[in-house]
Order: sequence, then C-alpha cells, then structure tokens
Amino acid sequence: MQKVIIDSCGWVAIIEAGLNIDSSLMEVIGPYRFIILDSVRSELQTLNDNGKNLLLDLLDSKAESSTLVDDENGHTDDQIVTLAEQEGWLVLTVDRELKRRLVESSCRVIEVVSNKRLRLVAE
Repeated sequence: MQKVIIDSCGWVAIIEAGLNIDSSLMEVIGPYRFIILDSVRSELQTLNDNGKNLLLDLLDSKAESSTLVDDENGHTDDQIVTLAEQEGWLVLTVDRELKRRLVESSCRVIEVVSNKRLRLVAE
C-alpha cells in the first residue's frame, strides 16, 4: 500500500477539480493511505472555516490515525520533503516549488493535471 503525504494545495486542487479521489488514485498508484502533517491539517481547517468546503471528514477518514505526524520545527514544505526522502512516500501537491524540490530529491509526486486527472511524476 502506497503512503501519500498530502500538501494543502494538492488537497484543494483535488476538491476544486471535483475528482473522485479513490478511483483517481487507484488508477495512478493503486491502494493508498494518506499522511497528514499537523500543519497541513491546520491550514486546511483554516481554509475550510473561511468558507471552502474541503471535505475534511473524507480526508480524515482516509488517513491512518498513526500517520498524523507531529510537526518538528521548520517550514511545512521542509517537513514534507524530509518525510518523502526518509520514508519513500509519495506527495500530492500542485505547488511548483515544492514539486521542484521533491523531484530534485528523487521523490515521487502526484499532481492534478488540467483540473481533470492525476499524474505521477517520477524521479
């Protein structure tokens, strides 16, 4: 089973595209579980509280409780890159700078393409 670190802009892109997350991810990587950093969950909660319906219950239901990672000091993107490198986990994001850093670190990225589908960007 693939583990996928969720970046807040990646989750927002999935919701805004109206993609069925289960079928879209199964098509691209097969069975998966989400990894959610506390800082990402907090960012998404703030957006949700400000009027965006981000289906956070759906996101939470797809994350193993043991995968809610406690943040260390540092920027969220730094934490995502470190986890992806150390654990070999994929990252769902549309953030160009984060994608660049991940690819340079030989990490795999899943991105939303043209608001229609997901694509795996290999190292």
